[in-house]
Amino acid sequence: MNQIVKPTEGSTRVYRNLLDYLIRPIELEDEPFLWEMLYQAIYVPAGAVAPPREIVKRPELSCYVEGWGRSHDYGIKALTRDVLQPVGAVWLRLLSAGNSGYGYVDELTPELSVAVKPEYRGRGIGTVLLKEMLKWGSDRYEALSLSVSAENPAVRMYEREGFQVVGEAGESLIMKIELKTRE
Repeated sequence: MNQIVKPTEGSTRVYRNLLDYLIRPIELEDEPFLWEMLYQAIYVPAGAVAPPREIVKRPELSCYVEGWGRSHDYGIKALTRDVLQPVGAVWLRLLSAGNSGYGYVDELTPELSVAVKPEYRGRGIGTVLLKEMLKWGSDRYEALSLSVSAENPAVRMYEREGFQVVGEAGESLIMKIELKTRE
């Protein structure tokens, strides 16, 4: 049977379809890993030059990670089963109009971020992390939002899971999912 269990704080889950990975909650000491994941979440089209790593310190990006551990911060990470190396994460954070990210819709809707290290992409890790976060979030929030480059292949994953485009900002889409209607 290929069953995904409901996440609980501090729990570890193993997925039959991803036997090489464990899913665990993000802890305070994972903040450096979140900064790396924030950088990896930046879409860089094939052949384009990646931005400098310092870009994540800009206010419009740093708001997703800086001071991790606030009361409404929550995330999960995927780790390799053999050496427990973190390879991907999904996290959410409630932001305000004065300190908002690219996917901001309102103060009651957390912004979601998803990233997987490049060498682990295409293995279903991002999808599993996203599905698990949607389950967790559906008990706590009416909706979640995110921003994604319109060219990013991840747009299809978000659409499959029920996200809908609610706005555009430059070359990016603002997407939102109504969680209470998913049940």
